[in-house]
Amino acid sequence: MPADRDHGDDLRGASRLVVEATKGVTTAVEQLHRAIAEGPGGIARPLTLPGQLVAGMVYGSVRGVASLVGAGLDRGLVQLRPLLGASPPGPEREAIVAALNGVVGDWLEATGNPLAIPSRLRRGGAPLVLEPTALAATVPARGQVVVLVHGSSMSDVQWRRRGHDHGAALEADGYAAVYAHYNSGRHVSINGAELAALLEQLVAAWPTPIDRLALVGHSMGGLVARSACAIGERDGHRWRAALRTLVCLGTPHHGAPLERGGNLLERALGATRYSAPLARLGRLRSAGVTDLRYGNLLDDDWAGVDRFASHGDRRTPVPLPADVACHAIAGTLSTVVEAEPRGDGLVPVDSALGRHPRPELTLAFPSEHQRVILGAGHMDLLDHPDVAAQLRAWLAAG
Repeated sequence: MPADRDHGDDLRGASRLVVEATKGVTTAVEQLHRAIAEGPGGIARPLTLPGQLVAGMVYGSVRGVASLVGAGLDRGLVQLRPLLGASPPGPEREAIVAALNGVVGDWLEATGNPLAIPSRLRRGGAPLVLEPTALAATVPARGQVVVLVHGSSMSDVQWRRRGHDHGAALEADGYAAVYAHYNSGRHVSINGAELAALLEQLVAAWPTPIDRLALVGHSMGGLVARSACAIGERDGHRWRAALRTLVCLGTPHHGAPLERGGNLLERALGATRYSAPLARLGRLRSAGVTDLRYGNLLDDDWAGVDRFASHGDRRTPVPLPADVACHAIAGTLSTVVEAEPRGDGLVPVDSALGRHPRPELTLAFPSEHQRVILGAGHMDLLDHPDVAAQLRAWLAAG
């Protein structure tokens, strides 16, 4: 059974979100008010100064009251926590929390918000205890293990779509399925490092020797899996030696246009004094989202750089893991074969297949390890029958 949700923690997390949103919107409105009051020249006229002082006091008091109310709510909910109880989380709650983490997960973690998702391995929505006896009681003790890594703003339970779950299908072929669960609003490299550590614990605690380990990542999950591979290889992890197969489904290896569009919109809003306060809204994008601009995998790809600033692709090239059968599936909304297929609505085909104008960034997926699925949107890759059949064939081949 899934681990129980604590209603008190949920309410505390939600109240903190509301308070911070109130303060943020108040600041944006204040800045917009000031820009309008100062006029086109940007210098306040004498008659407007008293009004601006009063306005500043009003906006400051709104933020102050919001902080006081938020602190009072937080203390009160801590006291009420035993009375509010807990219950198993439903799929709607899982989806909402996953989406929140995708958008502002880095902020949730930095502020200690109870809604921040911790990195863990799960099965059936319940965290796995990485100890031999506990694993033997909850997971088939097989020598073939597949770990599925979800995408941005999603959770592990969302691998099941319209009655199909790639993990369950692979388990019918003799694999034991384990699901990664992580805060997709954090940097890909941070999630990659934590996944690598969890895989090391999993291999050490697995109740039987692992002959074959496979990773399947959807969307951002493919980036997290590749990041984990690089870290596992660097640190000499045991699980990396057991890895035989990597499959990426609709992974933006070289970024996604949606995040680049968000960056352009933020820059456009910042172009004038009147719209600049609204640019603050563009900076709500999480670190995980801004990593999708180019497909960052390593700490060095983002460290020391304003992630909201306009800059080129500064990634360190990360090749596909050596001695691993690496595969890539791209979706396209096109229903017929085209010279330049449109992509799946979120990720271009070239990005999903690792193609890049710079040879050092191109990923060497063998041609027979690539597949383009016609008439498939980004989410359709989770349950498309052609994807399921291809996955089973590739993993059976090892």
